[in-house]
Amino acid sequence: MTNFKAYSSHSLNGSIKVPGDKSISHRSIMLGSIANGVTNVSGFLEGKDSLATLRAFQQMGVQIEKEGSNIAINGVGKHGLKSPTKPLDLGNSGTSIRLMTGLLSAQSFNSQLCGDESLSKRPMARVIEPLYMMGAKIDSYESKPPLSITGNQQLSAINYILPVASAQIKSCLLLAGLYAEGETCIVENSTTRDHTERMLRGFGYPVNISNGQISLMGGGELNACDIEVPSDISSAAFFIVAASIAKESDITLNAVNINPTRTGILDILDLMGANITLTDKRIVAGELVADIRVCSAELHGINIPHELVPLAIDEFPVIFIAASCATGETVLTGAKELRVKESDRIQVMADGLKVLGIEIEVLKDGIRIQGGEFSKQNSVIKSHQDHRISMSFAIASCRSEYDIRIEGVDNVQTSFPNFLELANKIGMNIEEI
Repeated sequence: MTNFKAYSSHSLNGSIKVPGDKSISHRSIMLGSIANGVTNVSGFLEGKDSLATLRAFQQMGVQIEKEGSNIAINGVGKHGLKSPTKPLDLGNSGTSIRLMTGLLSAQSFNSQLCGDESLSKRPMARVIEPLYMMGAKIDSYESKPPLSITGNQQLSAINYILPVASAQIKSCLLLAGLYAEGETCIVENSTTRDHTERMLRGFGYPVNISNGQISLMGGGELNACDIEVPSDISSAAFFIVAASIAKESDITLNAVNINPTRTGILDILDLMGANITLTDKRIVAGELVADIRVCSAELHGINIPHELVPLAIDEFPVIFIAASCATGETVLTGAKELRVKESDRIQVMADGLKVLGIEIEVLKDGIRIQGGEFSKQNSVIKSHQDHRISMSFAIASCRSEYDIRIEGVDNVQTSFPNFLELANKIGMNIEEI
């Protein structure tokens, strides 16, 4: 087991570029594999999660050539995937297993999807149930991985209202809908990330979006295209918070994806009084990108608006660090989804914040954080092998007078393989022990 030792550091400066967007990297492999022609991807995230997706499609007969972060996917068309000879191991990746369940439900062959201990605890009923309504046949124990998918099932389109705000459920059903008879329509009451819809259009597949309804007709084809993956705002979020809470900071994060369905972190920090400036906004491969400059700020506590919750769902662990450094109280509700991520992120973050000396109250669907000081010496944090927990508590060292030890940080490799390098480049002091 690998650990971090994060030493107190209060001055950050410099310009960095965080790795490619994980959500877009996953989808580029999936759609590129079932497209006609060669899809070239640049800026692909070389993290364990997205590489698990890449290997899974190679196991299904797709030729994928990789040189660093440049990928060439030789698409086999919608019906060209081949039966894998063994279960597809998706490691820790919830995005991979949920989206691929939709895609594989429509194939002519049987398949099995599995993952690590953490993934094996993630709830899958949320995708199994609507896919069953479409005609899919999926077997599991208590709706948890591994999932056994029976092929040769003719799928029929459905109209489905999302019971929770989840881009993974929406994307799963859209991918199944590519093969279904009729028009698949997904209705969402809260906006969620829309990378699948954007990328489908990039591959020439018509997607209709109107008043919270996303629909597509089955039976069409995808045509290869070039994809430039922008920097992941979920990874940038750690340094955005770091620069906001450090006493002296002025950093720039280059070419970050600011897709409006992903910018909840920026909106929440803005409400808290952060000093964030977006410059050089431009469109890159259908996604809005900007350089983000962040300077030190005196943050204040807020009641986080419910409409921002699904737009920042992956960033809340590090938002909790920002709230701990703010004046006054921050309250989050309507975030029950955080309890079924790689860990129960509400409880795990609460436990760690208590270790650091922060006053908190755990709520059924959120948390109440009283801003204060990281006042405890010799603090040891248990990450529960959750990459975002590990990195969030490392960021706390930007405001702590004491060193912080974080145990079990191996999973940082799933989403941000060069986190330590970039953190130390801008003035943090973290070592792997």
